[in-house]
Amino acid sequence: MRDIEAVFTVLACSTFRAGFKLNARDLSYLQQKGIAVVLDHAEDFVRERLAPAVIANEGKQTPMRGHPVFVAQHATACCCRGCLQQWHAIPQGRELTLEEQAYIVVVLERWLQLYASV
Repeated sequence: MRDIEAVFTVLACSTFRAGFKLNARDLSYLQQKGIAVVLDHAEDFVRERLAPAVIANEGKQTPMRGHPVFVAQHATACCCRGCLQQWHAIPQGRELTLEEQAYIVVVLERWLQLYASV
């Protein structure tokens, strides 16, 4: 895992990653449900879609829209195991540890706090 500050510095230089923003519907959802509930969803998504050692639809398991966490996952390169390896130095081919899962949720929370003003 990499230092979160360093990751955000590098992500800001990526036109693709920096282009992600929450639309009005996602922002409204986040404001209505609150950050704690949305982060509970993030924990579930990470555990179910990223944590397994083998993912049948690797690279396509995270939708581009439909939930604030999905947008945050793409913005922070926490969307698939390939991106986690490339951007966060979390290796593919094995189950994510609880520490790695918690790290991903912290990254997602940071992005949501920074870019959603919650």
